[in-house]
Amino acid sequence: MPHQMPLPPTFTTAPNVARMYDYFLGGKENFAADRAMAEKVLRLVPQVRTYARLNREFLVRATLFLAGEAGITQFVDIGSGLPTQRNVHEVAQQIAPGARVVYVDNDPMVLVHARALLATDAQTRVADADLRKPSSIVGHREVLNLIDWSKPVAVLLVAVLHSITDTDDPRRIIGELCAAMAPGSYLVISHVEQRPELVRAADLYRNANAPVVPRTAEEIAALLSGLDLVEPGLVRLPLWRPRELEMWPEELDAPLLGAVGRVASTRTGGG
Repeated sequence: MPHQMPLPPTFTTAPNVARMYDYFLGGKENFAADRAMAEKVLRLVPQVRTYARLNREFLVRATLFLAGEAGITQFVDIGSGLPTQRNVHEVAQQIAPGARVVYVDNDPMVLVHARALLATDAQTRVADADLRKPSSIVGHREVLNLIDWSKPVAVLLVAVLHSITDTDDPRRIIGELCAAMAPGSYLVISHVEQRPELVRAADLYRNANAPVVPRTAEEIAALLSGLDLVEPGLVRLPLWRPRELEMWPEELDAPLLGAVGRVASTRTGGG
């Protein structure tokens, strides 16, 4: 798909996290700088392609649960990344044809591709906003065109919180988002777990457009304080309501944790 707007020279020469993720998933929307950096990561952690796939499969299963069993019909996917197969709106609308979805990102390439993909879909929008400023998302015109915050909504933070540094305070961000969400809403997260073998790979992302900040299981659990976790709670991604019972060892040991939490009438432990 051709680009629809001029891009700055550094856009193609600096590694980009969304495009690297696209490369790990086998996509084609990436540049030489992204592929070179991704290959460096793969040399350190050869399982990264598997991890990217597991993360995407978790997103699909969580969306199926939300649109089905949980009865959610409005979704806000923050840090959505480049469109690929089985996007949130496609998955949700299979079960709930009236489901409304807003994709939120601040990456120019993501925005161009998402808008082109969704040009004829009246139930789906794209918003240019930054997760570090939750109010810019909650009050965004494109979000408010589809999302009614007074009714239950699912907010998806899949593979994005580990791009938020401690200085930007992910607990504050989650607290502000949950404060805007009606009781009965859901928050979905997936996050890279801190492992010794990931330290060097995470360091490589200092040269990309966003960092990777692995956190311990305890630190990730703390981000979910005050939420009622849907069974089986915070677990390695393949173990969250798996469709298949047989898994490879590298899948079961993936350094990726995920959970779906329900927002109660009041929430404590934020910020």
